[in-house]
Amino acid sequence: MASLLKLYNTALLRRPLVTQCATAAVLFGAGDVIAQQAIDRKGADHDFARTARLTFYGGALFGPIMTKWYQWLGGIKFSSPSRALASRVALDQLALTPVAVGFFFTSMTLLEGQGLTEAQTRLESAYVPTLVRNWGVFVPTQILNFAVFPTHLRFVVVSVVSLFWNTYLSFANAQTKKSVEVE
Repeated sequence: MASLLKLYNTALLRRPLVTQCATAAVLFGAGDVIAQQAIDRKGADHDFARTARLTFYGGALFGPIMTKWYQWLGGIKFSSPSRALASRVALDQLALTPVAVGFFFTSMTLLEGQGLTEAQTRLESAYVPTLVRNWGVFVPTQILNFAVFPTHLRFVVVSVVSLFWNTYLSFANAQTKKSVEVE
């Protein structure tokens, strides 16, 4: 196990974008599998297209953006460690997160083959509750992340927590899609 972690850490340092995109793809896909099997109890009726959409979103859309975001945040110089911590958490949660939540629901709607009108309806239903829940999970996570972990591991820390968060996002997206279709 230690050698596997060492290999992963080496990959993060040598090829951060590829490694972090692959990590995000696997964890978004896994989050959807957990949502469908443990929460929705789909069994053999598993929606593989849904898992593929979330895997694609994680690896091709979320992964590159977050890799560059954490590199940028890590490169900002602050006058003190406490100011750096507070500023990085504030930027992450007040500047990036509101955009990222909207981007997720819009991307999922478009990847499902629906249009911008449906995306707007889904956003109106799911945006605020998801954003508030995100803050409940990720403000404490990011405080710990930015205080303890080096820049190249910050995406990994968020990714591990995101396995559970991605399960929630997959479930919330599917529930919102169903409720919008019923209306």
